[in-house]
Amino acid sequence: MPAAAPERAPSPALAGPPPASVPADTSRDLVARDLVMTYGKGTSAGPPALGGVDLTIGAGESLAVMGPSGSGKTTLLHVLAGILRPTGGQVLWRGRDIARMSDRERTVLRRKDFGFVFQQGMLLPELPAIENVALPLMLDGVSRSEATARAATLFPPLGLSGLEKRRPGELSGGQAQRVAIARALVARPGVVFADEPTGALDQTTSAEVMHHLTQLAAHTGASLVVVTHDANVAAWCHGVARVRDGRIVERATSLGVAR
Repeated sequence: MPAAAPERAPSPALAGPPPASVPADTSRDLVARDLVMTYGKGTSAGPPALGGVDLTIGAGESLAVMGPSGSGKTTLLHVLAGILRPTGGQVLWRGRDIARMSDRERTVLRRKDFGFVFQQGMLLPELPAIENVALPLMLDGVSRSEATARAATLFPPLGLSGLEKRRPGELSGGQAQRVAIARALVARPGVVFADEPTGALDQTTSAEVMHHLTQLAAHTGASLVVVTHDANVAAWCHGVARVRDGRIVERATSLGVAR
């Protein structure tokens, strides 16, 4: 990846997912075993949102999770990321079961080990872009000067040079989402979770955002889990998991649309 990406990524439709790494150390794999998630209790409990999911995401691997609305794909992402505690099963990360961690431990885990990109970016409107990116570091006790210096290194490779002092309302949709990508990666997380990261963008901008997200995640060694309805978005990932009725019904390599 060049040191400074242009505003428009070169020929994004011809680019594919970066090569998957094959690490010897599987402790950095994210592993789900027999995950069950049911909302409600007793007679008020609904049908399982997750019905016994087994899944392994290797270190440095990118995986798209696809399925119709209500299939359980977003619930799966939230359970893998420690946002929701499953009703049953395990989520293993670096030798520990996330499902058995305390609420405080999971909060620290999400701040230190995981990064997040959401559909609307969820940037703080009162902060300039550089401080939005630096915020996870400052929350972890890093000084403002060091945090902003580290954040600034992510702006050129994301094509954001010169936009450091702009607030979210002064950015285009694609620019704001790339700022969100920088924020997700600034602490060098082990896994980045992206929930419909291009859902509010047009096709060209979506391709640019996925180009930057997959390339920068690969550069930092982070695994990537992307929930999406869009096959063009899924094609940027190494693999695809299809979810239906709370179960993974298919696991395949990339669809290849973006290659």
